[in-house]
Amino acid sequence: MSKLLIKNIGCLQTPVGSISHWGPRQGENRKLFQAAVLIEDGRIEAITSDGVLPGEAADTIIDAQGNLVTPGLVEGHTHLVFGGYRQGEIPLKLKGAGYLDILKNGGGILDTVRKTRQADAEELYQKSRGFLDEMMALGVTTCEAKSGYGLDLDTEVKMLEVIRRLDETHPMDLVATFMGAHAVPPEYEGKGDEYIELLCREMIPYVKEHGLAQFSDVFCEDSVFSAEQSEKYLQCAKDHGLGLKIHADEIEEIGGSQLAGRLGAVSAEHLIAIGEKGLNAMAEAKTTAMLLPATSFYLGKDFAPARTMIEKGIPVAIASDFNPGSCPSLNLQFAINLGYLKYKMTPEEILTAVTINPACAIGRGSQVGTLEVGKQADLVIWDAPDMEMLCYRFGSNLALQVIKKGELVL
Repeated sequence: MSKLLIKNIGCLQTPVGSISHWGPRQGENRKLFQAAVLIEDGRIEAITSDGVLPGEAADTIIDAQGNLVTPGLVEGHTHLVFGGYRQGEIPLKLKGAGYLDILKNGGGILDTVRKTRQADAEELYQKSRGFLDEMMALGVTTCEAKSGYGLDLDTEVKMLEVIRRLDETHPMDLVATFMGAHAVPPEYEGKGDEYIELLCREMIPYVKEHGLAQFSDVFCEDSVFSAEQSEKYLQCAKDHGLGLKIHADEIEEIGGSQLAGRLGAVSAEHLIAIGEKGLNAMAEAKTTAMLLPATSFYLGKDFAPARTMIEKGIPVAIASDFNPGSCPSLNLQFAINLGYLKYKMTPEEILTAVTINPACAIGRGSQVGTLEVGKQADLVIWDAPDMEMLCYRFGSNLALQVIKKGELVL
């Protein structure tokens, strides 16, 4: 049985527990100084502090050189698998075209749908694997990935099978979300209700039967899917045993966040335009607010009311929203910086938002998201003395070493 010792940790900082943190607990982290971590067969065997080392001998020793160590970052919202790119939309945006304007004219998601349908599985796999390499180098050790650029059964299955293959072959742990309701496909233009029927009749049952996803997501937004259509889709997913997520209140408040609370969704994503009713519904249900500050930055939009959410007792998570249209960045460290500057969250609240809260929102809270004895040994050694420095510095990769399941991967 192999043992790895990480010693000379200046500060080991971590949330504690295996459930979502909200309200005052969002900002509660354990901090151990002059710490050490003993890892055996991919699990944390012991954690010590004050210069004391675990008594057992280790096969491999890593000297953290007085730096900060945290849990591996958990990326709770990505659109990882897609064909092509959409850099050609930038001139349109600079001339004032909005996200929905581009979508209505066949661009946006529908442009990526065309390219993803054309791409073969190997091409998508190799491209996505490169993204995962980049994420891991930035400190991410667990990642959620959505489908949604197929909008027909064959391509959605192709995407989900790529995600499954990546989970099996890449050091990153992946969690798949079926998002067949990402947009109305061209062949169903003007027939959104019929497309929802197709999703409920054929796609959701197939995805569940073949174990292709753990969660289901829908884009509940003006000119995409109404609250009524979204509810039908999510209720079908729930009936088939899939966990629920919802893109809600990104551009217009049309009832998505209220729906998330009413149906007991594990998370609602974006929430830039959320109102009081939605906030109250999510607080009551303890639905995680999966906030995506880099998307607000890239689109020049407002930022979600994170401080209000914390005050109301809503668990807050921060993710990248990596996708080819509204956030072509997978840098979760940059999202951390934006959470500090734009959401006015404390470093402790932010660490919770990129570790245990997203871990719980993708069904992995009992395994990852904190550094505790018995949990999976996913850690990052940072080129920083504390979380304040990690929140303060931007534009540089501060991840020095990444340990995944007790193995040094960077």
